[in-house]
Amino acid sequence: MGATANQNGTALFEGITIIFFCQLFGIPLDFSKQMMVMGLSIIAGIGTAGVPGGAWPVIGSIVKGLGVPAGAIGMALGVDRILDMSRTVLNVTGDMAIACCVAEWEGQPTEIPEEVLG
Repeated sequence: MGATANQNGTALFEGITIIFFCQLFGIPLDFSKQMMVMGLSIIAGIGTAGVPGGAWPVIGSIVKGLGVPAGAIGMALGVDRILDMSRTVLNVTGDMAIACCVAEWEGQPTEIPEEVLG
């Protein structure tokens, strides 16, 4: 459950991409809409499939609801693979940090043993 809910990179990517598209198409986002985008991105980050490109259907539906043409996501698909690698690094780093915190709370060693390092 913790690894599924800890999709920091995906939530950041979705929020930034949605705000980028709104700015690109001149759609004003007041503070309440920005908070809505942030909340939806966090919730969608939890529910988005952990596969490459899994966030695009969620982004498409949110931007469509804000008045941006859903076809606009095609502009960002060309750099999606690079962005996906960055999201994965952030998601895995968050998972490792939480795993180390839980291990510390449980009194388990968090250092890598010498036998493993070789």
